[in-house]
Amino acid sequence: MNNIERRLTVPDIQAKKGGEPIVCLTAYTAPTAEVLDRYVDLLLVGDSVAMVLYGMETTLGISLETMIGHGKAVVRASNTALVAVDMPFGSYQGSKEEAFRNAARIMSETGCQAIKLEGGVEMEDTVHFLSERGVPVFGHVGLRPQSLHTAGGFRSHGKDHREADQILRDAEAIAQAGAFAIVIEGTVEPVAARVTENTPVPIIGIGASPRCDGQVLVTEDLVGMFNTFRPKFVKRYAELNGEMAKAVEKFSRDVRQRRFPDAEHCFGAEPRKVSG
Repeated sequence: MNNIERRLTVPDIQAKKGGEPIVCLTAYTAPTAEVLDRYVDLLLVGDSVAMVLYGMETTLGISLETMIGHGKAVVRASNTALVAVDMPFGSYQGSKEEAFRNAARIMSETGCQAIKLEGGVEMEDTVHFLSERGVPVFGHVGLRPQSLHTAGGFRSHGKDHREADQILRDAEAIAQAGAFAIVIEGTVEPVAARVTENTPVPIIGIGASPRCDGQVLVTEDLVGMFNTFRPKFVKRYAELNGEMAKAVEKFSRDVRQRRFPDAEHCFGAEPRKVSG
């Protein structure tokens, strides 16, 4: 839990390398951000919003404008956590100049402290270009949801030597290019541990290793909002899907049996004319 009143900064996150683990969770809405803010170091407005809130099958369909809208809400509702906003697919891969224009728009319109983008060696020049121009870059290696089609879908990475070496090279490249921290996703534990040990910036794991410098989860996974799919790397700390279903069932029953609303829920009503 943060014990400071100011918002955490990029240097604060960088200084956590090798120390107390960094706590990171996703947030897409103001109410969620308000709840999470005091307990986390970093709030990620992830492009996973496409799947979590909009029911898409992948993260590829979310727009820059939508990410900006969610980013604004999270920044407004938080006070101490550093807020990073994902750059959506197609908003930074075309050229480093295009990446800067869109990153600058995200930061200026949302007030966030950093952007996140996926990629390794191939994004080295872009990360350097952004960092040189005052855009803090949060990297992402290993499983990259925006590249799932070329990678063969959602699967664990780093099982063979070639892929493991590539992940290590990717992390090293974007760290040297200026990324202040890196998410490593869906990567076998020994490889994620090696990346953490050999990379000078904080490595934040999701489906990776307890030896990472921090951990991130999708909040809706953590609190059990979904009951149809549970990723292997998710530990559920609540079962809100079931609790919500129970509450809606009670409400439905009360409405159909005219037990809701009662007099206390109406304006200017006489109790005997409202109940029964």
